[in-house]
Amino acid sequence: MGHSNMLHAYFLIHFIINSFVFITPGSSRPWPHTLFPSSLPNEAIDTNLCTDTSCIKIASSDYGNIIQELPFGVLYPSSVSDIKHLVESSYNSTTPFTIAARGNGHSVRGQAMAKDGVVVNMGSMSSNENERISVNGNSSLGFYADVGGEQLWINVLETTLEQGLAPVSWTDYLYLTVGGTLSNAGISGQSSFHGPQISNVLEMDVITGKGDLITCSKNMNSDLFNAVLGGLGQFGIITRARIVLDKAPNRVKWVRLIYKDFSKFTKDQEHLISIDGFDYVEGSLIMKNTPASDFFSPSDKSMINSLASENGILYCLEAVKYYDDHIINTIDEELEMILTGLSFESGFSFKKDATFFDFLNRKQNRSSSGPFLVYPINRKKWDDSMSVVIPEDDEDMFYTVALLNSAKDYKDWAIMDEQNTEILQFCDKSGIKVKQYFPHYKKKEEWMKHFGKKWDIFNERKAQFDPKMILSPGQRIFNSE
Repeated sequence: MGHSNMLHAYFLIHFIINSFVFITPGSSRPWPHTLFPSSLPNEAIDTNLCTDTSCIKIASSDYGNIIQELPFGVLYPSSVSDIKHLVESSYNSTTPFTIAARGNGHSVRGQAMAKDGVVVNMGSMSSNENERISVNGNSSLGFYADVGGEQLWINVLETTLEQGLAPVSWTDYLYLTVGGTLSNAGISGQSSFHGPQISNVLEMDVITGKGDLITCSKNMNSDLFNAVLGGLGQFGIITRARIVLDKAPNRVKWVRLIYKDFSKFTKDQEHLISIDGFDYVEGSLIMKNTPASDFFSPSDKSMINSLASENGILYCLEAVKYYDDHIINTIDEELEMILTGLSFESGFSFKKDATFFDFLNRKQNRSSSGPFLVYPINRKKWDDSMSVVIPEDDEDMFYTVALLNSAKDYKDWAIMDEQNTEILQFCDKSGIKVKQYFPHYKKKEEWMKHFGKKWDIFNERKAQFDPKMILSPGQRIFNSE
């Protein structure tokens, strides 16, 4: 990618609100048992389906606290069959009801809600964790883990590490469900080296909008496989995913480099993801109102924050190199060789040694005020046959720009929402090709523009796998204004 032509960005716009007024649901309502197939006994419905106020209140909002939608009820499945029967019930009904799978509730715009429908609380199956995460391997596939779609990535990490293995692609926050991130893409600093999480799936079990439980892969039911990965929950509910594993390192060398010049910062980032050296590369902004993180010692933080106050803004390149005990005596020398020739500010190179687990689990709590992330990703690591969309261009790289804002009340949120709209409008007028990660649109025309050349096949796959438009109504793709 020509560095002077760096105009392409992939915006990850998350709205995170600390407090908001919840809509209080009305009293619990009786469920029409006649909608369910005879194979699901009434007592199972009574046990697993909740229409109480407390259940509905939890499922009527999400992490963003921006949108509130009241479902009719919440299903707490104890097995995959419970979910299958629910979807079958809707599909076979003369008046189908909508269904939304909810993982750990990290959506920000109501994507996991189902107004007047049923929210499936996927986490209720995680009590069978030992049965829902299985590590295996063979000569043709290598090592892999079969994982329930409701499982959190932190659980996957802990289980696979017991075997000395781990997935190769991650998100920055591990307390998200496997099904949730695979329905979007799943990106982090490893994406340039291994691709997003959706590029590291071998096989899935999916319940379609018809209630069919189908096993799919690149070579088996490939249309469904490609549709579901990055498909925003529109084509099926992921109940199992087979995830690629590799040998896990013991430790990491964790580096942060400070820049005053944005061009030097991005040039070094692009260089580092194009060579063998680091295993993770990201970047973030440091400003007066977003000071240096706790990665730095108190004295280093003071020095960095002082420089940020003088310059208005700094750029922090974050990189990690994995290593094992057998290279413990040479890792520092290897690291210095990689850093040679980079253009960070003299005296502003900071290093830390950490376990592999501690690095991946560095964000144990949902941040109330996240950083602004900026880092490049190699385009060649993405599979264009999948539903997910990235900026359409012939350049080798595109940029992730994550604006992880938070607000304390409605007024602050409205201001931030307007600012994000202005950013997108500026990009559009300036010819900067942008796609939103975690997209949210109100009109069908906007969704069509978002998917671009993929819209026709996206629409066709919806008709094929969810013809009655039962699944994931909260995305508002096919039920928009």
